[in-house]
Amino acid sequence: MTTAQILARFPALRALVVGDVCLDRWCAYDPALAEPSRETGLNRVAVTSTDTTAGAAGTVANNLKALGAGRVAVMGTIGDDGHGYELRRALTRVGIETGYLLDSGGPTFTYTKLLNSQSGEEDLGRLDFLPPARLTPQVERELISRFAGALPEFDVVVVSDQAETENEGTITPAFRERLTVLAAANPERVIWVDSRMRPEKFRGVIVKPNEREATEACLRAFGRKDFQALRAHIGHELLFVTHGDRGALIVRPDSETWVDGKRIENPVDICGAGDSFSAGASLALAAGATPEQAVRTGNFVASVTIMKKGTGTASPAEVLAAEQSA
Repeated sequence: MTTAQILARFPALRALVVGDVCLDRWCAYDPALAEPSRETGLNRVAVTSTDTTAGAAGTVANNLKALGAGRVAVMGTIGDDGHGYELRRALTRVGIETGYLLDSGGPTFTYTKLLNSQSGEEDLGRLDFLPPARLTPQVERELISRFAGALPEFDVVVVSDQAETENEGTITPAFRERLTVLAAANPERVIWVDSRMRPEKFRGVIVKPNEREATEACLRAFGRKDFQALRAHIGHELLFVTHGDRGALIVRPDSETWVDGKRIENPVDICGAGDSFSAGASLALAAGATPEQAVRTGNFVASVTIMKKGTGTASPAEVLAAEQSA
């Protein structure tokens, strides 16, 4: 299949992103408007404009939608607060379904980034609103139940496991156990996992770590760097290990295939590159592409998004243009 043929099949696909979803708030401030507070004497940070986007799992969903997937939904937990309202709006205004989002009982996971309006640089510390330390048993059970019920409605599922510790995120050990069972019962569905800290703990699904994440997973599991052993440990016939714009390694039973990437000399912002790769490659697999074709598609998507400020997306036309200029 050509890239154009792969992209042409995206509108027929239904995609679900499940995992750690957050709100990114991009606040421009004007240092010329700083003045000391009468109460504290501390200089204020004078925010003059704010833009909001969905981050983490939301970044994957944004990319799936921009690539033309016919249906995109997000499943995870958010707070019943103003940031949760903003997050729902950020998703719905680009056509992403939010009906699977559950109330976490705590604040919405939010990154507030302060950009100097004169320089355009992020030169003040980020303000993070952190979610609850762990899901309540009730919320965890409801999330797992909703996922099991929703799975038959989708052709591709992307699991976004971004939490730093074992129990603080959406993808808990109990969720992983249920995911393993559901993956075995639904082999025709593409279930794609991007786990920052725990790729070796998933079973029977496609896992996509970057080179550092895969190496660290191997060291934890076996005490040595062995991507073939990692694939066998996970128990799926495919493991994708990305290496930035150099390309990606496809690990199959008894073989490894390297697919070159599109080298970018001066990327604007690499934040979210892995998420955009996951969106493009997972959709391509669901569209019937070979693993090699899927990697090429994901690489082209990422080559577009890293040339945009923030967590950008790529349209099918931009992906085709990236292929033509490769």
